[in-house]
Amino acid sequence: MARIAGVELPRERRIDAGLTSIYGIGWTTSKEILEQADVAPKTRVNDLTEDEVTRLRNIVENNHSVEGDLRRELQMNVKRLMDIGSYRGLRHRRNLPVRGQRTSTNARTRRGGYKAKRTIAVGRKAKETARKGG
Repeated sequence: MARIAGVELPRERRIDAGLTSIYGIGWTTSKEILEQADVAPKTRVNDLTEDEVTRLRNIVENNHSVEGDLRRELQMNVKRLMDIGSYRGLRHRRNLPVRGQRTSTNARTRRGGYKAKRTIAVGRKAKETARKGG
C-alpha cells in the first residue's frame, strides 16, 4: 500500500503509471522521479518495498508541487488575473473561453451545455407567441 502526497496509488498498476494518478505528475515527470529514486518503472505498486516508497515520497514532496499546493497555486494565478482586470481575468470572471476561441458557436463547456441553449430558445419562442396573441 503506497501513499504518496496524500494519494493512495492503485495497487495493481505499474509504478510509472501509478504515479500519474497524483495531480501534477504526468508521464515525463513520473519517469524522472523513478530515475532519481532508482526504482524500476515496470515494478508493480504492491511490489514496492518500504524503502522505495520512502524514496519516492521524499522526492515528490521536496522537488515537485503537487495536489493541493498546485491546485491552490493555479487558483491564485487566476484570481490575480481577475483582480488586476486583465482581459484573461475578465474572460474567467464571465465564464467565457480565455484563449481566443470563437463563442458564436461552440464554447459549450464554458457557456453551458446544449440543454441550456435549448431551454433559452424555447423561452424566447414562448414570449414571441404570447406577443402575437396566438
